[in-house]
Parts: sequence; structure tokens; C-alpha cells
Amino acid sequence: MLDAASAPLARGTVGTQTWSFDGGGRAVVIVPAWVASTVRLPVLVALHGRGEALKGPELGVLGWPRDYALLRAIERVCAPPLTTDDFEGFVEARHLANTNKALEAQPFRGLVVVCPYLPDIDLRKPARIHEYGEYLWKSVMPRVRRELPILASPASTGIDGVSLGGAVALRVGLEGASSLGAVGTLQAAINDDQIGELTELAKGARGKNPDLKLRLLTSKEDYFRGAISKLSNAFRAAGIVHDFADVPGPHDYPFNRGPGAIEMLLWHDRVLAHA
Repeated sequence: MLDAASAPLARGTVGTQTWSFDGGGRAVVIVPAWVASTVRLPVLVALHGRGEALKGPELGVLGWPRDYALLRAIERVCAPPLTTDDFEGFVEARHLANTNKALEAQPFRGLVVVCPYLPDIDLRKPARIHEYGEYLWKSVMPRVRRELPILASPASTGIDGVSLGGAVALRVGLEGASSLGAVGTLQAAINDDQIGELTELAKGARGKNPDLKLRLLTSKEDYFRGAISKLSNAFRAAGIVHDFADVPGPHDYPFNRGPGAIEMLLWHDRVLAHA
């Protein structure tokens, strides 16, 4: 269990630890310190992109907390109003206003975020993705439930990721739908020839868990925008209710540090069950 102060700290303050697992696995865990030590929170598993996968476990595991400025994003969503600078310039005025209006009506409540290292998995080999999912559910998450102040119910558990991490989060999340409340993606690295298979997986996931929340997010300069948009259309045609967002920004680090981190935090904080 992370040490908790007797009194909550300023909103946006977090505690972090880096965990090691058998076989060389690593994860950084991020725990809000502004809530009372008796409060349990939803948990989000956040997967990084391929650039971090290629760095190896020691550096790659820092993708979300360091390279994508997730800690800064947590601090900022706790102290609105958000500004254009918080989005690294990639935000439309109307969306920024709506986001701040929503935060005024319902302040960010807080998530425990688990950032595991993701190897450079071949996305054409479902068996490797399934193997990584087994590692998450059988090695990482049991330790999370033992040591962190989380709500352990499926409705309070989410998974998300960017690019490579988005594609893996989508497949792992749909396969493990009965254990999750939300599956999100950011600029998921998918291609047109995977749309049929992913749609069938989503139909099966909703059959197992009708309450599962789904979100596909792309951006105007995202390499995978066409395929993600087509996947959203396929979901819609199949009656798979989901959120879809097409926002400004490139497929690059500034996007991750701006819209990526902020949109991921706010969506899961909204859709996951809090106590």
C-alpha cells in the first residue's frame, strides 16, 4: 500500500511508485493524494505508444507519467479552467468552453492510474496481444487490488492507450469485457482490414457486458484517422453504442501531452463508477 498522509494534500497532488514484476515487467502507479486515505477510487490502466515500447521497460514505463506529461494533466484538470496551452494548442474554442463548463458542473474526482510497460507487440499476432492481456489481468491487476486504494468492481475499472497502446487496449479490453467498465482508445494503430474483426469483438464484448462504455478518439492529423472513423461507422451500423471524438492535433508527443492525457482522464473519470 502506498503511504498516505493523515490529511489530504492540495488537489492534483499525487504519489507515484514504480513496480517490478517477474519476467522484467514494470508499471508506474499514480495515486491521488488529495482524497482522504479511506476513499477508494476507480482505476485506469493506461498503455503507452510504440516509441516507449522501443525504449525498453526502464525508460518505456515512464511514457505516460513523464513523456506524455500525465502528472501535469492531472494537476490541471484538478484546477480549472483549462486553457489552450493545457491542450498544447490543439483545441477548438467551443470544445474548450464545453470542457470547462463540464468541469465546473462536476469537478474531476480522481482516478488511480496504472501505467504498465508495453512491449513492441506485433499487432498482426492476436496471440501475443492475448498473452499481454493475461499478464495484465493475472499479474498486474491482482497486485493493484492488493496494494492500492481502488474500487475493484468491473464498473470502476477502465483501460485506455495511445497508438500501439490504443490498439492493444482495444483488443485486450474487448476480450476482458466482463472485468471492465470502460474501454477507450486514443489514435489506435488499426488498419482497414481489421475493422470487421474488431466489430465482431465489440459485439461479443457487449453481449458479455451490456453496460461496457466504449470510446474511439482520433485527431485531424492522425495517421490512423481513416481506419478509426470507419471502425466507428461499423460500430454504429452494428448497433454498438460508443463515444467517438475527432479532435485537432498530430499523431505525436505534443498530442499525448495535451488532448491525449486530458481527454483520457476526463472521459474515464466521467464514465467509471465512483463510490
